[in-house]
Amino acid sequence: MANHHRSNSLPPSTHSFLSKLLLFLTILSLALSAIAFVLQWRGGSVSDPTTVTSRWAPRGSRREVFPGMETSSSLPPKYNHSSNCINLGRSSSPSFPYYRDWKFGFEDSLKPKICITTSTSAGLAQILPWMFYHKVIGVRTFYLFVEGHAASPNVSRVLESIPGVKVIYRTKELEEQQAKSRIWNETWLSSFFYKPCNYELFVKQSLNMENAIFMARDAGMDWIIHLDTDELIYPAGASEYSLRQVLLDLPSDVDLVVFPNYESSVERDDIKDPFGEVSMFKKNYDHLPKETYFGLYKEATGGNPNYFLTYGNGKEAARVQDELRPNGAHRWHNYMKTPNEIKLDNAAVLHYTYAKFSDLTSRRDRCGCKPTQEDVKRCFMLEFDRAVSGTCCLG
Repeated sequence: MANHHRSNSLPPSTHSFLSKLLLFLTILSLALSAIAFVLQWRGGSVSDPTTVTSRWAPRGSRREVFPGMETSSSLPPKYNHSSNCINLGRSSSPSFPYYRDWKFGFEDSLKPKICITTSTSAGLAQILPWMFYHKVIGVRTFYLFVEGHAASPNVSRVLESIPGVKVIYRTKELEEQQAKSRIWNETWLSSFFYKPCNYELFVKQSLNMENAIFMARDAGMDWIIHLDTDELIYPAGASEYSLRQVLLDLPSDVDLVVFPNYESSVERDDIKDPFGEVSMFKKNYDHLPKETYFGLYKEATGGNPNYFLTYGNGKEAARVQDELRPNGAHRWHNYMKTPNEIKLDNAAVLHYTYAKFSDLTSRRDRCGCKPTQEDVKRCFMLEFDRAVSGTCCLG
């Protein structure tokens, strides 16, 4: 009987088909991998409109670059001094767990659009937690007018890399532009000219606030707040812990909103991280029953001439609109109308005042004033600043 065997080999045509199929699948997988890589890539020549490289100019201006908004690498040598700031990527500080890949993908659809402007010479250890906190509660954009340590390359490069942050350096070009501004010629500001330290800071803050209004309008912001980097907005009274919700709940005819300030009461003399370690605050008298405030005034002041060591009139958010102008570092106004201003019953500004001894010495050192009675009075507006600068900080 003949044995019939089936051949295990396939016809040549089948081999050719399988080879082509395998080659096609290999090429397809490589192509998909390449496409995925390109989609995730953040480099190249495509610019992110939310980064600091965006350029802003006052409404009606023909300038392509707002004065002072050059990147740190393009500034003259005088603005690029060295710094010994910390390496964020390797920091063990509890204040820095969240700065890598700082991205908030929901911002474009959220209303209202809120911006904060500040004038600062602080380092990253203070600026970054401050910004992150306000980002979480709904702030979209930060206009940082930087000098000193904040303008150093190692600090400014980090700030420039964060989406929604606009860094403005105090260049000669910015100073010349501000000297031609509207409020420069107004008597309420001119009385502070040509005086050192706190007076000079007040002038710079006011001029920077005026510039920030132009940038906020061009960016389509709805609200603007001037805040220092030792202050946090406390959005109490809303249905959620959100500054956005506080402002959303306001009537549409409200132009200005006052956040009464609370001042920190230092609990220890070894505070390292004020935002994380300080927990006691003196409430503003606007949020206290009058009988409580006046009944405990002597005990609360502890022999100081004022209830608060610094200011007590709060900070204000302004609706961005035509003819808005600064009215000092704590308030806004309007050239064309009397704004409708309200004061919030629950929300506040938490002011971390003199939480560390270095807060006192840095205030003295940035002014270059001698610890004499005459120089101290010439440099400082506040009585407490004058007292500590003339006594405790002689060394």
